[in-house]
Amino acid sequence: MNKFELLQTILLEMEKSLVIAQSATQRAIESATDEETVPEHKYDTLALEASYLAHGQAMRVEECERELSVMKQMQLPKNAESVMLGCLVSLFDDDDQAQYFFIAPCSGGLKIDYQAKRVMLVTLSSPLGKALNGKLVGDDVDYQVGPKSFYYQIDTII
Repeated sequence: MNKFELLQTILLEMEKSLVIAQSATQRAIESATDEETVPEHKYDTLALEASYLAHGQAMRVEECERELSVMKQMQLPKNAESVMLGCLVSLFDDDDQAQYFFIAPCSGGLKIDYQAKRVMLVTLSSPLGKALNGKLVGDDVDYQVGPKSFYYQIDTII
């Protein structure tokens, strides 16, 4: 897999999310300022609720813009021997199924379909990211989230 192409695919997906967030913000603002949301009595909170939603959506737009900027500035390592920021890592789970993870500075949990494979972004601050950080090909990786334990073996680091 080509990490540069994967990063471009990730950026496109993040830009789509930004456009959706901007659209949702605009709709929330329109709802908050619509004449139909003008309170009819002191207990009518529709306009207030709509303004809270508009504020939350605006904060989401800011977060999307910030994360997109961070991802655009990220440097991809060349010939990484151990897992680090910017690496694409393939792991085998207990069922010998390949799982693909891209170590990213943000947007953890985002899933991208790339070359007929599902790639999930993982940050180094996540439980899996902490377990992977600095590991080498062939190393075992285990971590726990709540009562559930996960076990992997590192197949490749790109």
